[in-house]
Amino acid sequence: MTASIQERLIEDMKKAQKERDKLRLGAVRWIRDAIQKRAKDVGHELDASEAAEVLTSLAKKYRESIEQARKGGREEMASKEESELSVLEQYLPKQLTKEEIEALIDEVIAATGAKGPKDMGVVMKSIKPKWSGRADGREVSEIARSKLNRN
Repeated sequence: MTASIQERLIEDMKKAQKERDKLRLGAVRWIRDAIQKRAKDVGHELDASEAAEVLTSLAKKYRESIEQARKGGREEMASKEESELSVLEQYLPKQLTKEEIEALIDEVIAATGAKGPKDMGVVMKSIKPKWSGRADGREVSEIARSKLNRN
């Protein structure tokens, strides 16, 4: 885990403990544990991009959980999850806009010489390091697919 994210999480954890903010403390611990678990799984400290992937994945899980809680009529649980998600979002890197994603995809298509849908794998492999943790993979994939289908 990058030193800055780790330091920030530790400082925020201490602050939440002093302020007796159980919700924030729990969310920060959850985030820190998830990053540490991924670092242990891969066998090395995470760089900023890898940490961002973990945070993006957690945010996605929170959003899905909120949706399921609402469908199940559990508004109190959804509200709690939304509060925790808002804490998590403070650590996420700035997310790419649709226009920025499209520009990256155009750049990669030009660089790889991709001609059509059969080149989707090449485009996605080449673009992943450029957006990882800063955009939803499904959105990137959909935009890339639509651009390749036009070629």
